Amino acid sequence: MRSTPGRAARKPYTDDDYPPPPGERAVHFTDTTEAVRAWVHGWALSRGAGEPRSTPWGFTVITGPPANSTNHVLPAADETTVRELTGSHTLPGAWLKAFVPADSLASWIAPGWSLPGAPGFLMSTALEPAGAPAPLPHGYRLRTWTGAGVTHARVHAPDGSCAARGQIAVDGTTAVVDKVETHAAHRRLGLGRGVMAALTAAASERGAAVGLLASSAEGRALYEATGWMVAAPLANARRGPDPVGRHSVSTAAAPAVHRQRGPRGAGTDEPVRTLPA
Repeated sequence: MRSTPGRAARKPYTDDDYPPPPGERAVHFTDTTEAVRAWVHGWALSRGAGEPRSTPWGFTVITGPPANSTNHVLPAADETTVRELTGSHTLPGAWLKAFVPADSLASWIAPGWSLPGAPGFLMSTALEPAGAPAPLPHGYRLRTWTGAGVTHARVHAPDGSCAARGQIAVDGTTAVVDKVETHAAHRRLGLGRGVMAALTAAASERGAAVGLLASSAEGRALYEATGWMVAAPLANARRGPDPVGRHSVSTAAAPAVHRQRGPRGAGTDEPVRTLPA
Protein backbone atom coordinates (compact mmCIF):
# COMPACT_ATOMS: atom_id res chain seq x y z
CA MET A 1 0.00 0.00 0.00
CA ARG A 2 1.14 3.49 -0.69
CA SER A 3 0.37 6.88 0.80
CA THR A 4 -2.12 9.08 -1.00
CA PRO A 5 -0.38 11.97 -2.82
CA GLY A 6 -1.27 15.33 -1.42
CA ARG A 7 -2.45 14.07 1.97
CA ALA A 8 -2.46 16.83 4.54
CA ALA A 9 0.31 16.82 7.11
CA ARG A 10 -0.53 14.63 10.11
CA LYS A 11 -0.82 16.06 13.58
CA PRO A 12 1.29 14.33 16.26
CA TYR A 13 -0.08 10.88 17.08
CA THR A 14 -1.55 10.35 20.55
CA ASP A 15 -3.05 7.39 22.36
CA ASP A 16 -6.50 8.79 21.58
CA ASP A 17 -5.79 8.29 17.86
CA TYR A 18 -5.78 4.49 18.21
CA PRO A 19 -7.11 2.64 16.34
CA PRO A 20 -6.24 4.55 13.17
CA PRO A 21 -9.02 5.42 10.70
CA PRO A 22 -9.93 2.48 8.41
CA GLY A 23 -8.06 3.93 5.45
CA GLU A 24 -4.85 4.14 7.46
CA ARG A 25 -4.76 0.67 9.02
CA ALA A 26 -2.36 -2.02 7.92
CA VAL A 27 -4.27 -4.99 6.49
CA HIS A 28 -1.37 -7.36 5.93
CA PHE A 29 -2.39 -9.53 8.93
CA THR A 30 -5.74 -10.69 10.25
CA ASP A 31 -5.12 -9.18 13.71
CA THR A 32 -2.48 -7.68 15.97
CA THR A 33 -1.53 -11.05 17.47
CA GLU A 34 -0.66 -12.44 14.05
CA ALA A 35 1.41 -9.37 13.20
CA VAL A 36 3.28 -9.47 16.52
CA ARG A 37 3.99 -13.18 16.16
CA ALA A 38 5.58 -12.53 12.76
CA TRP A 39 7.49 -9.50 14.06
CA VAL A 40 8.93 -11.15 17.16
CA HIS A 41 10.46 -14.04 15.22
CA GLY A 42 12.13 -11.71 12.72
CA TRP A 43 13.23 -9.31 15.46
CA ALA A 44 14.80 -12.16 17.44
CA LEU A 45 16.68 -13.27 14.33
CA SER A 46 17.90 -9.73 13.71
CA ARG A 47 19.11 -9.37 17.31
CA GLY A 48 21.03 -12.65 17.32
CA ALA A 49 18.65 -14.22 19.82
CA GLY A 50 17.45 -17.77 20.07
CA GLU A 51 14.00 -18.84 18.97
CA PRO A 52 11.34 -16.83 20.87
CA ARG A 53 10.07 -18.94 23.76
CA SER A 54 6.29 -19.29 23.93
CA THR A 55 4.85 -18.20 27.29
CA PRO A 56 1.36 -17.77 28.75
CA TRP A 57 1.55 -14.03 27.98
CA GLY A 58 3.11 -14.35 24.51
CA PHE A 59 6.87 -14.70 24.05
CA THR A 60 10.15 -14.22 25.87
CA VAL A 61 13.26 -13.34 23.88
CA ILE A 62 16.83 -13.22 25.21
CA THR A 63 18.75 -11.00 22.82
CA GLY A 64 22.39 -11.57 21.97
CA PRO A 65 25.41 -9.44 22.89
CA PRO A 66 26.14 -6.74 23.74
CA ALA A 67 22.81 -6.23 25.54
CA ASN A 68 21.87 -9.83 26.42
CA SER A 69 18.54 -8.50 27.65
CA THR A 70 15.34 -10.33 28.58
CA ASN A 71 12.32 -9.17 26.59
CA HIS A 72 8.74 -10.19 27.39
CA VAL A 73 6.53 -9.61 24.34
CA LEU A 74 2.76 -9.42 24.88
CA PRO A 75 0.74 -9.57 21.64
CA ALA A 76 -2.57 -9.08 23.50
CA ALA A 77 -1.79 -7.30 26.77
CA ASP A 78 -4.42 -6.61 29.40
CA GLU A 79 -4.30 -5.17 32.91
CA THR A 80 -4.43 -8.51 34.74
CA THR A 81 -1.65 -10.08 32.67
CA VAL A 82 0.63 -7.05 32.91
CA ARG A 83 0.17 -6.68 36.67
CA GLU A 84 0.90 -10.37 37.26
CA LEU A 85 3.90 -10.42 34.92
CA THR A 86 5.54 -7.23 36.17
CA GLY A 87 4.79 -8.13 39.78
CA SER A 88 6.48 -11.52 39.55
CA HIS A 89 9.38 -10.77 37.18
CA THR A 90 11.85 -8.55 38.99
CA LEU A 91 15.08 -9.07 37.04
CA PRO A 92 16.67 -5.60 36.70
CA GLY A 93 16.95 -4.49 33.11
CA ALA A 94 14.17 -6.74 31.78
CA TRP A 95 11.90 -5.27 29.12
CA LEU A 96 8.20 -5.67 28.46
CA LYS A 97 6.87 -4.89 25.00
CA ALA A 98 3.10 -4.43 24.80
CA PHE A 99 1.07 -3.50 21.76
CA VAL A 100 -1.28 -1.16 23.59
CA PRO A 101 -1.32 2.62 24.12
CA ALA A 102 1.41 3.82 26.47
CA ASP A 103 -1.11 5.40 28.85
CA SER A 104 -2.70 2.00 29.39
CA LEU A 105 0.59 0.21 29.99
CA ALA A 106 1.76 2.92 32.42
CA SER A 107 -1.33 2.39 34.56
CA TRP A 108 -0.88 -1.40 34.66
CA ILE A 109 2.80 -1.95 35.48
CA ALA A 110 3.88 -2.92 39.00
CA PRO A 111 6.20 -0.90 41.26
CA GLY A 112 9.78 -0.92 40.02
CA TRP A 113 8.83 -0.73 36.34
CA SER A 114 8.83 2.40 34.18
CA LEU A 115 8.30 3.59 30.62
CA PRO A 116 11.77 4.95 29.77
CA GLY A 117 11.09 6.00 26.18
CA ALA A 118 8.45 7.58 24.01
CA PRO A 119 5.69 5.31 22.69
CA GLY A 120 6.02 3.80 19.24
CA PHE A 121 4.19 1.78 16.63
CA LEU A 122 4.31 -1.55 14.89
CA MET A 123 4.11 -0.84 11.16
CA SER A 124 3.84 -3.01 8.06
CA THR A 125 3.98 -2.75 4.29
CA ALA A 126 3.69 -4.96 1.25
CA LEU A 127 7.13 -5.57 -0.25
CA GLU A 128 7.49 -5.14 -3.98
CA PRO A 129 10.28 -5.90 -6.46
CA ALA A 130 12.82 -3.11 -6.42
CA GLY A 131 12.99 -0.50 -9.11
CA ALA A 132 16.04 1.54 -9.99
CA PRO A 133 17.71 2.74 -6.76
CA ALA A 134 17.81 6.47 -6.12
CA PRO A 135 21.35 7.84 -6.42
CA LEU A 136 23.17 8.76 -3.24
CA PRO A 137 24.85 12.15 -2.82
CA HIS A 138 28.24 12.50 -4.46
CA GLY A 139 30.96 10.60 -2.62
CA TYR A 140 28.63 8.37 -0.60
CA ARG A 141 28.74 4.62 -1.17
CA LEU A 142 26.20 1.92 -0.25
CA ARG A 143 27.33 -1.59 0.71
CA THR A 144 25.07 -4.57 1.49
CA TRP A 145 25.82 -8.09 2.69
CA THR A 146 23.86 -11.00 4.14
CA GLY A 147 24.76 -13.43 6.89
CA ALA A 148 22.82 -15.72 9.25
CA GLY A 149 19.50 -14.70 7.72
CA VAL A 150 20.09 -10.97 8.17
CA THR A 151 20.86 -8.49 5.38
CA HIS A 152 22.86 -5.43 6.41
CA ALA A 153 23.11 -2.13 4.56
CA ARG A 154 25.68 0.53 5.29
CA VAL A 155 26.29 3.90 3.65
CA HIS A 156 29.86 5.14 3.83
CA ALA A 157 30.63 8.85 3.76
CA PRO A 158 33.30 10.30 1.46
CA ASP A 159 35.82 10.01 4.31
CA GLY A 160 35.02 6.30 4.74
CA SER A 161 33.09 6.62 8.00
CA CYS A 162 29.67 5.06 8.49
CA ALA A 163 26.98 7.62 7.66
CA ALA A 164 23.87 5.41 7.84
CA ARG A 165 23.03 1.81 8.44
CA GLY A 166 20.24 -0.71 8.98
CA GLN A 167 19.43 -4.39 8.78
CA ILE A 168 16.54 -6.66 7.85
CA ALA A 169 15.82 -10.24 8.91
CA VAL A 170 13.79 -12.55 6.66
CA ASP A 171 11.71 -15.25 8.33
CA GLY A 172 9.59 -17.08 5.77
CA THR A 173 7.56 -14.53 3.83
CA THR A 174 7.98 -11.79 6.46
CA ALA A 175 10.91 -9.39 6.78
CA VAL A 176 11.63 -7.29 9.88
CA VAL A 177 13.53 -4.02 9.50
CA ASP A 178 15.73 -3.16 12.47
CA LYS A 179 18.41 -0.75 13.72
CA VAL A 180 18.01 1.87 11.00
CA GLU A 181 19.89 5.04 11.86
CA THR A 182 21.61 7.98 10.22
CA HIS A 183 24.49 9.68 12.00
CA ALA A 184 23.90 13.30 12.93
CA ALA A 185 26.41 14.83 10.51
CA HIS A 186 24.79 13.12 7.53
CA ARG A 187 21.08 13.65 8.06
CA ARG A 188 18.66 15.21 5.57
CA LEU A 189 20.54 13.74 2.63
CA GLY A 190 18.17 10.87 1.89
CA LEU A 191 20.58 8.26 3.22
CA GLY A 192 17.97 6.60 5.43
CA ARG A 193 15.66 6.21 2.47
CA GLY A 194 18.50 4.65 0.53
CA VAL A 195 19.17 2.17 3.31
CA MET A 196 15.48 1.27 3.56
CA ALA A 197 15.19 0.80 -0.20
CA ALA A 198 18.22 -1.49 -0.26
CA LEU A 199 16.98 -3.56 2.67
CA THR A 200 13.43 -4.06 1.42
CA ALA A 201 14.67 -4.85 -2.08
CA ALA A 202 17.00 -7.52 -0.70
CA ALA A 203 14.19 -9.01 1.39
CA SER A 204 11.85 -9.10 -1.61
CA GLU A 205 14.49 -10.92 -3.64
CA ARG A 206 14.70 -13.50 -0.84
CA GLY A 207 10.98 -14.18 -1.03
CA ALA A 208 9.57 -11.87 1.64
CA ALA A 209 6.17 -10.40 0.80
CA VAL A 210 5.44 -8.31 3.90
CA GLY A 211 7.69 -6.00 5.89
CA LEU A 212 7.38 -5.14 9.59
CA LEU A 213 9.18 -2.63 11.78
CA ALA A 214 8.90 -0.90 15.14
CA SER A 215 8.88 2.87 14.75
CA SER A 216 9.02 5.87 17.04
CA ALA A 217 6.41 8.61 16.85
CA GLU A 218 8.91 10.77 14.96
CA GLY A 219 9.59 8.03 12.47
CA ARG A 220 5.96 7.17 11.82
CA ALA A 221 5.26 9.96 9.33
CA LEU A 222 8.53 9.32 7.55
CA TYR A 223 7.76 5.64 7.07
CA GLU A 224 4.17 6.40 6.07
CA ALA A 225 5.51 8.58 3.27
CA THR A 226 7.03 5.46 1.72
CA GLY A 227 3.98 3.22 2.13
CA TRP A 228 4.22 1.82 5.65
CA MET A 229 1.04 1.65 7.74
CA VAL A 230 0.35 1.39 11.47
CA ALA A 231 -0.61 -2.10 12.63
CA ALA A 232 -0.66 -1.40 16.39
CA PRO A 233 0.67 0.95 19.07
CA LEU A 234 3.82 -0.19 20.87
CA ALA A 235 4.87 0.69 24.41
CA ASN A 236 8.01 -0.48 26.22
CA ALA A 237 8.40 -0.87 29.98
CA ARG A 238 11.65 -1.60 31.80
CA ARG A 239 12.32 -3.17 35.21
CA GLY A 240 14.45 -0.99 37.42
CA PRO A 241 15.36 2.68 37.14
CA ASP A 242 15.36 4.12 33.67
CA PRO A 243 18.70 5.05 32.05
CA VAL A 244 18.92 8.41 33.84
CA GLY A 245 17.47 7.25 37.15
CA ARG A 246 14.10 8.99 36.89
CA HIS A 247 10.45 8.15 36.38
CA SER A 248 10.24 4.74 38.07
CA VAL A 249 6.72 3.76 39.09
CA SER A 250 6.46 3.71 42.88
CA THR A 251 2.82 2.72 43.31
CA ALA A 252 0.53 0.15 41.78
CA ALA A 253 -2.21 2.74 41.51
CA ALA A 254 -2.71 4.20 38.06
CA PRO A 255 0.23 6.62 37.67
CA ALA A 256 0.72 9.39 35.19
CA VAL A 257 2.56 8.41 32.06
CA HIS A 258 6.28 9.01 32.48
CA ARG A 259 8.27 9.27 29.31
CA GLN A 260 11.66 10.39 28.10
CA ARG A 261 12.41 11.22 24.53
CA GLY A 262 14.11 8.33 22.79
CA PRO A 263 17.19 8.86 20.61
CA ARG A 264 16.32 10.45 17.31
CA GLY A 265 17.93 8.72 14.37
CA ALA A 266 17.09 11.01 11.49
CA GLY A 267 16.23 14.40 10.14
CA THR A 268 13.10 15.36 8.28
CA ASP A 269 13.54 12.83 5.50
CA GLU A 270 15.06 9.91 7.35
CA PRO A 271 13.69 6.85 9.15
CA VAL A 272 14.68 6.65 12.78
CA ARG A 273 16.02 3.99 15.09
CA THR A 274 13.35 3.18 17.61
CA LEU A 275 13.82 0.07 19.73
CA PRO A 276 15.96 -0.31 22.83
CA ALA A 277 18.09 -3.32 23.63
